[in-house]
Amino acid sequence: MAQTPPPASAMQPVLRMIRMPNAGIAPRIAAFVLAVIVIVTLLAPWIAPHDPLVMDPLVRLKGPIEGHPLGTDNFGRDILSRVLIGGRLSLMIGIATAVVSVLVGLVIGMVAGFFRTADAIIMRMMDALMAIPSILLAIALVALNGPSVGSVIAAITIPEIPRVVRLVRSVVLTAREEPYVEAAIALGSSMPKILIQHLVPNTLAPLIVQGTYILASAILTEAILSFLGAGVSTETPTWGNIMAEGRLFFRIKPELILYPGLMLSLCILSINLLGDAARDMLDPRLKKRAG
Repeated sequence: MAQTPPPASAMQPVLRMIRMPNAGIAPRIAAFVLAVIVIVTLLAPWIAPHDPLVMDPLVRLKGPIEGHPLGTDNFGRDILSRVLIGGRLSLMIGIATAVVSVLVGLVIGMVAGFFRTADAIIMRMMDALMAIPSILLAIALVALNGPSVGSVIAAITIPEIPRVVRLVRSVVLTAREEPYVEAAIALGSSMPKILIQHLVPNTLAPLIVQGTYILASAILTEAILSFLGAGVSTETPTWGNIMAEGRLFFRIKPELILYPGLMLSLCILSINLLGDAARDMLDPRLKKRAG
């Protein structure tokens, strides 16, 4: 009878990706840029020169002056402080969305892929969610629940879950036919043990790649919602809110959009480059083509 391989075998691609062997210069630069952005935003309360909410009408719409390296906005608030503090919330929303989407999608996808009776019902529900444009669904959910961090996270997460469910389901449908899974079933292993020890490890590699794309998409969607006035409270600095306020003064002070937009672009570009690198390292078909 076929023996079940050790669960750690499915972890080898993930460990190789973390070590980034033979990675090109672009992913390494992206990792460095992303690390810098994360560090400066985490340390923002200590390194920001001013309180991002304090207004000083005497210095409104000023260029770089003493105490304000990037100048001030239309209320006299320090732009550098607002960009740094705003990045904390934007990144937090993106990370929370990615984590919740992956975890919820993993559970639902495992059930859909392994239990055929539940598959049809679950996938029709996922198809119905995917039929609604994600940005419109997010705006509707925020409008119903009010502008808050929790509402924004839920509004961005719900449209992302069906994509994760479909990915996990496809992996599970393939893995459940493998000899070691059939052997575990024949040996009388419990269903939770089969799912956790044999099927979950097979989903880790594609989930890591999908998670990076969800992270980038969530950060961008939060900025879009905030720019449209459907995100978190306008008094709360996020990259999207800063750009939304700055668009009214773009002609006379483009820096109000330039700096948060630059941070947003660098962050999303870095995440996408790392996601592409992870996909290349974890997908054996791409390795064969490269070889």
